[in-house]
Amino acid sequence: MSKLIAQTLIAAGVAFSALAPAYAAEQLAQQQPDQQPGQQPKSSVGQYVDDSTITAKVKAKHAEDKVVSALRVSVETKQGVVVLSGEAKTDGEKQRAEMLAMQVEGVKSVSNKIEVKPKS
Repeated sequence: MSKLIAQTLIAAGVAFSALAPAYAAEQLAQQQPDQQPGQQPKSSVGQYVDDSTITAKVKAKHAEDKVVSALRVSVETKQGVVVLSGEAKTDGEKQRAEMLAMQVEGVKSVSNKIEVKPKS
């Protein structure tokens, strides 16, 4: 009897695994009713991974740079648009942070919201 229950549970698990992607696709379609068939979704797992990669690469460039303080500059990326925030000691540091971000592959644009606050 327990073997029958185990087999039933395994079969149910396999069936659920097979149906889960279809359910997820249906849920995504319901969340984006304005999207045309064949059109890329506005946000996807692939886009999230790409944005995370861009963020990591920008942060790495800032960490390697002798002018930019990676500890004082925050980096966020959404759909290839990098947003820099935080503080810089000089306008040159602020501009350099933006320039380094623009050098990263996949960056569409940079919004530089870094505030210049000279060391007191």
